[in-house]
Amino acid sequence: MNIFRKKDEILASLGNMRAMKRLHVDTYTENIIKSISGIKIAESKDGQFWVEFQELNETLFLNSTILSKIDLKTFKGAKIILLTEDYEIEINSDERTIESDFSNVSNTWITKVSFIIDSKERKIIEERNFEELEYKFKTEVLNLRVVAKIENS
Repeated sequence: MNIFRKKDEILASLGNMRAMKRLHVDTYTENIIKSISGIKIAESKDGQFWVEFQELNETLFLNSTILSKIDLKTFKGAKIILLTEDYEIEINSDERTIESDFSNVSNTWITKVSFIIDSKERKIIEERNFEELEYKFKTEVLNLRVVAKIENS
């Protein structure tokens, strides 16, 4: 055991909040990360982009879960851009306030974002008819490459 961890254990036992936070193991967020529902459509060394489709009152939603090494929190909304050689489709997030949860176990941020899409965009996403997906928030961009579609046997 290293000396800094031992020091944190002693400080935590005396009620030091910073030491308690450093020792805390976030199993709740880690369990969410391990059990993401939906399909992974894009990934890179910086993150993964998972999606599920949902229809409410004839409105089609793309519910996404993003795993990344950076905090994607914003109060100004986000957008995804689907890029191909021939075109690009820009889709704005349904909500303006987007929050991320951190897991100190895997050193990963998990972010859930919803987008309103149409049936044409759903078909493009389901069939992976794009080469790259850009997730834009604030002034930053998370670039992800499309994941090959796995055919069901």
